[in-house]
Amino acid sequence: MDVTLHLAQDPDADRLLGRSPLAALTGMLLDQQIPMEWAFKGPATIARRLGADDLDAHEIAAYEPDAFAALLSEKPAVHRYPGSMAGRIQQLCQYLVEHYDGEAEAVWRGVGDGRELLKRLQDLPGFGRQKAQIFLALLGKQLGVRPTGWREAAGAYGEEKAFRSVADITGPESLSKVRAHKQELKAAAKAAKAANADRKPGT
Repeated sequence: MDVTLHLAQDPDADRLLGRSPLAALTGMLLDQQIPMEWAFKGPATIARRLGADDLDAHEIAAYEPDAFAALLSEKPAVHRYPGSMAGRIQQLCQYLVEHYDGEAEAVWRGVGDGRELLKRLQDLPGFGRQKAQIFLALLGKQLGVRPTGWREAAGAYGEEKAFRSVADITGPESLSKVRAHKQELKAAAKAAKAANADRKPGT
């Protein structure tokens, strides 16, 4: 795996994401409740604080939990909730060590069916269906991992030029389109919530 990604909008962080399967998985895990670029810059920040040029699942899985949480909490923090996300990253790495000998790429290597790959991704700690579908779409669209039926398994995120998620970000322009889509979804959800609040009981 050695491609050019543009998810962190930071050259060094993006290079790590493009060559390190564990960094890409970790960035996807961090991508919640913070801006996308912040999330995907996280793996490079963690690697640098560990004194390494990549993430190692065995090292992170065995790291003392309080020390790892402190490492993520250093300014600037890796996430808005660095303590809880440190625990999630360790759980992910512990799962990879137990099931894939610590090799993140083994999650998708050789898998020939999109539904099977989606199931494997959903089995990862911290990966619900939506996150798993987005990462599956990223694998197919940008990382060359395209088992049979991958687009269908990824749902709407697998559609060509969907601009719904990080799977479609290839530069500043597509980032703006994805961000606009997310803002539309938030506005629609807010409007629906307001409409429900205005509706009188029994009507």
